[in-house]
Amino acid sequence: MNTPTPPQSLADPCITAARRVYLCLRQRIVGMTMLPGERVVERDIAEEFGTSRTPVHEAVQRLADEGLIEVIPRSGTFVARIPLDALEEANLVRHALETAIIEKAALRAGAEGVARLRATLAEQETAIAANDLHGFHRTDEGFHALLAELSGYPGVWPIIQQAKTQMDRYRQLTLPLEGRMAGVLEEHRAVVDAIEAQDPARARAALLDHLDHVMPVLEVTRKLRPEFFTAHLNGRPPR
Repeated sequence: MNTPTPPQSLADPCITAARRVYLCLRQRIVGMTMLPGERVVERDIAEEFGTSRTPVHEAVQRLADEGLIEVIPRSGTFVARIPLDALEEANLVRHALETAIIEKAALRAGAEGVARLRATLAEQETAIAANDLHGFHRTDEGFHALLAELSGYPGVWPIIQQAKTQMDRYRQLTLPLEGRMAGVLEEHRAVVDAIEAQDPARARAALLDHLDHVMPVLEVTRKLRPEFFTAHLNGRPPR
């Protein structure tokens, strides 16, 4: 499977038509504004973007390579359902990498780093107050990216992002659950408190507690929207 290229601004004048379509569709799919199972019509997309079918087809094929779009012969092209096995794999990768660096973040962050983390928590509080799900997800990503930066290993976060594309789609479904965003904020706050105390073991335990809350919510989400999930990549929806 191809790994996604680092983000690029849609406003970049040098961006090709195929890449512009790719980035926009990918953003919609991962952000769950294009839902699993939704039909993808290349003709309509080309009309929306004011381009020919060729760059749209290129973008769709690239997204299919990433497991975000499924092309079914004689049936059509659809937004891929979320594969459960990919969630488990991404969770494993994330646990391994983030717990490997959090202790270093606790030792290296310093007062300036803690201030930046608390500023991010304040942004999350604002997003919760506005019930801004996408804004909250964006600040959540920023929080974990900052942990990697403060650890001295900023390159770890892009690796995690590549591994957790399907998980990001799933997490968009969990945020509207009552109390979920507030719970994440409190879990983040516990991590920051431990970092401020320069307590590596406590920081690792707080981060593990946070990450361990991700998968248990899956069963609730699956029961609410079973048609969004499949047991395996390119498999059938679970019953």
